[in-house]
Amino acid sequence: MIDLLIVMTFVSLSIFTGFRARKKASQNLQEYFLAGKTLTGWRAGLSMAATQFAADTPLLVTGLIATGGVFLLWRLWIYGIAFLMMGFVFGASWRRAGVLTDAELTEFRYSGRGVLSLRVLKAIYYGTVINCIVLAMVLVAAVRISEVFLIWNEWLPPGLYDLLLSITKGLGLTIGGISTTIDPAIVTTNNLISILLIMGFTALYSTTGGLRSVVATDLMQFGLAMVGTLIYAFIIVDQVGGLGVMAEKIGDIYGSELAGRLLSFTPPGGEMLMPFLIIIGLQWFFQMNSDGTGYLAQRTMACATDKDARVAALVFTWMQVFLRSVIWLVIGVGLLVIYPFTPESAAGDQFAASREILFVTGIDDLLPVGIRGIMLTGLLAALASTIDTHLNWGASYWSNDVYKRLICNHWLNRDPKNHELVLAARISNIAIIIIALIIMANLGSIQTTWFLSLLFGAGMGSVLVMRWLWERINLYSELAAMAVSLILAPILLIATNAGWIMDEEWIRLSLMAICSTVAAIAVTYFTPSTEENILIAFYKQVKPVGFWQKTATLADDNPHQPQKDFIQELKTTFLTALSLFLMLLGTGKLLIRPPGESSLFAWGCIIVAIVLIRTWWRNSLVGRINPFYAKNDN
Repeated sequence: MIDLLIVMTFVSLSIFTGFRARKKASQNLQEYFLAGKTLTGWRAGLSMAATQFAADTPLLVTGLIATGGVFLLWRLWIYGIAFLMMGFVFGASWRRAGVLTDAELTEFRYSGRGVLSLRVLKAIYYGTVINCIVLAMVLVAAVRISEVFLIWNEWLPPGLYDLLLSITKGLGLTIGGISTTIDPAIVTTNNLISILLIMGFTALYSTTGGLRSVVATDLMQFGLAMVGTLIYAFIIVDQVGGLGVMAEKIGDIYGSELAGRLLSFTPPGGEMLMPFLIIIGLQWFFQMNSDGTGYLAQRTMACATDKDARVAALVFTWMQVFLRSVIWLVIGVGLLVIYPFTPESAAGDQFAASREILFVTGIDDLLPVGIRGIMLTGLLAALASTIDTHLNWGASYWSNDVYKRLICNHWLNRDPKNHELVLAARISNIAIIIIALIIMANLGSIQTTWFLSLLFGAGMGSVLVMRWLWERINLYSELAAMAVSLILAPILLIATNAGWIMDEEWIRLSLMAICSTVAAIAVTYFTPSTEENILIAFYKQVKPVGFWQKTATLADDNPHQPQKDFIQELKTTFLTALSLFLMLLGTGKLLIRPPGESSLFAWGCIIVAIVLIRTWWRNSLVGRINPFYAKNDN
């Protein structure tokens, strides 16, 4: 009862926040989707972190540690480079562009007959296809949580529940069932009720209050999730017998060889080195939000100043990659001790799914009443913070790019009224929810789905980065990269299943990245350049860094300044990333230290990381290198 009361308090506060922001959100699209561009850097950064704190991620972490060891977490950590580049290189540019969505940038950056078509295609592809896949992955996590805690067959009146059960049986659906031996139809019914209620309450406040309510609830949700997760970590450590014996117990349970692989921060064995280097070298770059595209750009565009945009990226990166990671690391390794597995069972997609659910099972088994309610609320908060962001972000495409630009401006030759646009956003939320539910019903493990989303996104990252850095990139470059992604991804999956290529994800990722990038660059040189007047207008407003010599000259600027600024920003990104990863590596090795291993290396990493902080902090926030930033921070 206490646990339920804690959950209901959180739900009530979230709904209240949404209705409180309803009046402002209903004024226009900028208020609805960008909170009137009033966000401070800390609020925007914590909102990003809350969204990335999705309930699926700790489950994914638990599964990754069990299936491949700690070193597989680099696949999550390496995104820190992309997040930092977003802040130092692209963040201010996003804000200055003055667009509402990343798809809208298409018409501001390019010229040609297909510009509008590309804008609409990206809006549908990002806002619906990719967005719904990510939402579906989050809903898989919701299923894992629901089937442990939300037992509606015991709570609802028999008559009502039997009706719902008969509807489920009639639909022929099977959702969940990994963590229980209960009748699959009952499990499915319970999960459906839970998902619909979670989606319903999240949609209620996010569609009512827009980004203001999303950010406001995100801050509360992030705090709850961090507190709950930290308590969970302390209890797991206590159950194991302390941090000092955790690694020793791993060795006792799994043997020295397997334990060494599970606890290693580097790829164990020479055969894993090349795949590992390719993955961490390419994954952060060749993905669809490598320049912040998506909800990260949305938060950046909603910042009040350029400095706030940079602060947001820094806060987000350190919260996302360092703070939460060290807590989840302890939990994931501790669960290996509390719920051991045999090497024989460690195979197939089912194993990954069974290990992912143990994050939730541990909450039910180990946490006392009250604390369990806080953790459950934290998980629901993490779910809500991700769902509300993806609903708001996905709706922005349909309202701004499809309804306003395509239907009203292009087809009907009129400007839509503000209430029409807000209504279109709210209706699109319902459609996004339905599509995500359909996809969710056909997914396996979170890990598998995540790998699939990486493959589909791997073809777009390079061209999205290059459009900011290189003036020659044009409309057709993006079209080529998108076409390769959509065509090649299914081919690679079919080829793998048929045994034509090795069933190795790094091979598929490499092929996708290389083919899409080569195609985009080749098409760039064989198609017309963007019109000079478009490039000059873009350059004057955005002041991008990189290779813009010709355009800078035409705009009566120093043609070498953008390249100099780019080099300086890369240095700052490198120093910050080095500080971040050294701090993460040192702290992780101190927390999870194999028996007999010296702590000198770990402390050395931490000391170097701390020394570097002053350098990158000064370069990034105190004295700005790029003179254009000062002009735009007003």
